[in-house]
Amino acid sequence: MTTITPQRPSHVVADAITMLDRTMLHMVRYPGLSIFTIIGPVVILLLFVFVLGGTLGAGLPGVDPAGGREAYLAYVLPGILAITIAGTAGGTATTVSMDMTQGITARFRTMAVARASVLAGHVLGNTIQALIAVALVLGVGLAIGFRPTAGPLEWLAVAGVLALVAFAINWLGVAMGMQAKSVETASNLPLVLTFLPFLGSGFVPADSMPGWLQGFAAYQPFTPIIETLRGLLLGTTLGWSPVLAVGWCLVLAVGGYVWSRILYERRSVR
Repeated sequence: MTTITPQRPSHVVADAITMLDRTMLHMVRYPGLSIFTIIGPVVILLLFVFVLGGTLGAGLPGVDPAGGREAYLAYVLPGILAITIAGTAGGTATTVSMDMTQGITARFRTMAVARASVLAGHVLGNTIQALIAVALVLGVGLAIGFRPTAGPLEWLAVAGVLALVAFAINWLGVAMGMQAKSVETASNLPLVLTFLPFLGSGFVPADSMPGWLQGFAAYQPFTPIIETLRGLLLGTTLGWSPVLAVGWCLVLAVGGYVWSRILYERRSVR
């Protein structure tokens, strides 16, 4: 007589937490990607502030040229925070691609594991990693003279915006990792996200760019995100930036999720 053992019902939340634990354990055991995610933005911050900050800060509109480097630190830090989050997409794409090429994702599909949890574990784990990296980069900024004027509510809003951006970017990173044909390709695809803050208002005002570039710089996803962080941290004018920032995050998150699920159904069985 054959005994049929019922499979454990899938619980998306419980399985997602298990996958999150797996992602966090992977980060601890293989810290190289995490360290690079933090060190890279810190090096960019120190380079732009101490090498270029005096000249760039003196050219900022409405800024006293005598306070160039200090003024530029206040201006550039929101852009560095955006780059920090964008950089985590590379780690997400790499680990997702490793799971794909090593057959781990295919193995999960044969188990009683909620399919959505396999991808959600990567997103949640790397979102936490992004927030830790942002906190450390912000700490370096404070140590070298960054003095925000934000109150408790503004800080809470900053944390919410950063978490939302990290969540959206990492869904895009998952999709890129599944799209890539190799781990090497997966590590390169998200670089386009890292460069976007340079082509927005992260390092210089968008108005100072050539006319043909200003339109892209003003409305690409990272510019309203950076302007929202800048407004919350330093009290500059927010305007429609928060609305655009949240809108872009929703577009990126939904787009990354749909793209990932389509690829998961097509490519995860290898």
